[in-house]
Order: sequence, then C-alpha cells, then structure tokens
Amino acid sequence: VQLQASGGGLVQAGDPLRLSCVASGGTFSRYDMGWFRQAPGKEREFVAAINWSGGSTYYADSVKGRLTISRDNAKSTMYLQMNSLKPEDTAVYYCAADRAYVVSTEASEYDYWGQGTQVTVSS
Repeated sequence: VQLQASGGGLVQAGDPLRLSCVASGGTFSRYDMGWFRQAPGKEREFVAAINWSGGSTYYADSVKGRLTISRDNAKSTMYLQMNSLKPEDTAVYYCAADRAYVVSTEASEYDYWGQGTQVTVSS
C-alpha cells in the first residue's frame, strides 16, 4: 500500500490544523494506522494510532485532548485533527500502516510509511 500525507503548514500557537493520509494500492480497512512525528535532532515518536475499524484509538500523553485521530475507510483516508497547537508540536509528521490486527505504538511494527508532511508552529 502507498501512503500520501498532506495538510502540513506554518501556523501560530493555538491554531488548528488537519492532516490527511490517503492510501492506495491496498485494502485500507485491513490496516491499523498510525501517526508519528520527528523533530530536528530527535528520534521519531509515536503520536496516535487507530485500529482498522476506527473503533479504538490511542494517543501519546503529550497530545491527549488536543489531537484526534480518525479514519474514513470508504475514502481510504486517515486524519489527524490538531487543535491548540504548541511550538513543541513542530515536526515532520508521518502516517504509517500496520498489517497486524494489534495496534502498536512502536514505529518498528509498521509496514508502510508515507513521505511526511512538515508542521511548524510559531510562538
């Protein structure tokens, strides 16, 4: 499956932003999905994940209550609604797909990755 992330940009602290990840070349509903991010000089970190049906979601503590992950299997698309953004949210955001029906927060468990979209939050 191929993943294409989009929606990043430059925003001010407190502004909202919505990222999208469109999948192609596979059956989207067979995959658990996740968002990860990597800031300059830091390792890639887990942000949020959602199971194949959208019925279960998981978040990093740093984003709980501000970011919401969702998916539309009919559109083969996953979303990350980002509210109350902070400068520390600045990073390249990656979407990823996992073939296993066990949602993981570990990047190594994901099988397919998108190219990333830059999110920059100014103070």
